[in-house]
Amino acid sequence: MKYPILYSFKRCPYAMRARMALQLTNIKCEIREVRLNNKPKHMLEVSPKGTVPVLILNDRTIEESMEVIDWALNQKNVFEGNLNEYQIKISNELIERFDDKFKYHLDRYKYASRYGDVDEIHHRNKCEKILLEIEDIISDDGWFFGKKINKLDISILPFIRQFRIADPDWFDNHKELTKVKNYLHNFLASNLLKDVMINYDVWKEESEMSVFPITNQ
Repeated sequence: MKYPILYSFKRCPYAMRARMALQLTNIKCEIREVRLNNKPKHMLEVSPKGTVPVLILNDRTIEESMEVIDWALNQKNVFEGNLNEYQIKISNELIERFDDKFKYHLDRYKYASRYGDVDEIHHRNKCEKILLEIEDIISDDGWFFGKKINKLDISILPFIRQFRIADPDWFDNHKELTKVKNYLHNFLASNLLKDVMINYDVWKEESEMSVFPITNQ
């Protein structure tokens, strides 16, 4: 195997943050874009749970996005020295909070019809509460802790992006989320997002290999 194989879906926030880690560390892989309603046989053979990302290495298969991020950073820790101990503690707590509570409520807000009789406004309010909690601690310098991007940024911004997509007018006109909106805007305008959101044809067995990332960081 020349490169690790990454099964990915462009819009999935979990796959997105895995691609950002690989992009920032410039770890090349063979990317295989999939459709989640028609998953390739090989992907299901190596990862029966059928979610993305899936990163296939020579010695093992990684099936969780945060594990992909940690594996990439173990190869090349591009964030080393950026944060103090207190910031690392905050970062770890917020990643867990977004992966757990924020994502739970986000799904029931953005995809309410999938969950039967749910109150989407209730779930929007729960997400809003978490965003209001981080409003006062977000830096004014682009990324969460300042001018340098960190693990926290790539871990939570795909979810904040999805939250805005659910109702852009509501989000953009929110009076109390000024820093959160600026934080997201910086991400949406970044070369990093542009680089990881390149379109790939859906992978098939006969497809030629597509290598990701395309550009060096």
